[in-house]
Amino acid sequence: MAQIHPTAQISPDARLAEDVTIGPYAIIDGPAVIGPGCEIGAQVWIHGEVSMGAMNKVGYGSILGADPQDLAFEPATTTGVVLGEKNVLREYVTIHRATEQERSTTIGNGNFLMTGVHLGHDVVMGDRNTLANNALLAGFVEMGDQVVVGGGCAFHQFIMIGDHAMVQGLTGASKDIAPFCTVGQFNRLAGINSIGMRRGGIGPEDRREIKAAYKLLFREGLALGKAVAEADSREWGSAAQKLIEAVRNPSRKGVVTREG
Repeated sequence: MAQIHPTAQISPDARLAEDVTIGPYAIIDGPAVIGPGCEIGAQVWIHGEVSMGAMNKVGYGSILGADPQDLAFEPATTTGVVLGEKNVLREYVTIHRATEQERSTTIGNGNFLMTGVHLGHDVVMGDRNTLANNALLAGFVEMGDQVVVGGGCAFHQFIMIGDHAMVQGLTGASKDIAPFCTVGQFNRLAGINSIGMRRGGIGPEDRREIKAAYKLLFREGLALGKAVAEADSREWGSAAQKLIEAVRNPSRKGVVTREG
């Protein structure tokens, strides 16, 4: 049986699984879809076209589906937010809906967003990422899988953050962060994320190749084009190739390369 607090306000257009929990003064405003086993905390606001799978937990005061912070946005545009399964959103998390017709801001499965995390419009996030307090992702940021982000980090719009990256607290990034890399300060590489790779189940041979590719790309003093050309002359496994491809095909912002 659903446990809905009597002070909660639920739109008749919303579709709730039979076993959801809705806390005091929560508002579900519009045609939201809330999957089995979801827990919606007190004073949460879920607005518009928000769809979430099973076993998500949304903490106190969080807001999902609000209009994007884009002065050119037309509120009549049909957009939404999509969450997968088993995500944990702690207190005061904000996730804004997309800006382009029929698009959604998208979060995968098993992510942990701590207090005050903000995901801007059109963000695409993969699986099993951990974002500490007050991490801020601007519009159109793409994040892969198993990324760890320290508290107070800020990411510029349109950048990409690769799988198994680690971002030190209070970092600012206005360029892509390549897979497996550790980044700190402002657009500054801090090394390879060896611990994250081991924890993520990447085997020793793949880790060795990733470290060799990292050294070639970022520590040999070569221009990126020459480094990628040199990498293409060698044989690599699929994991190291992912790092090389991220450097070969960055977003319009380029990729972080300066090592501290």
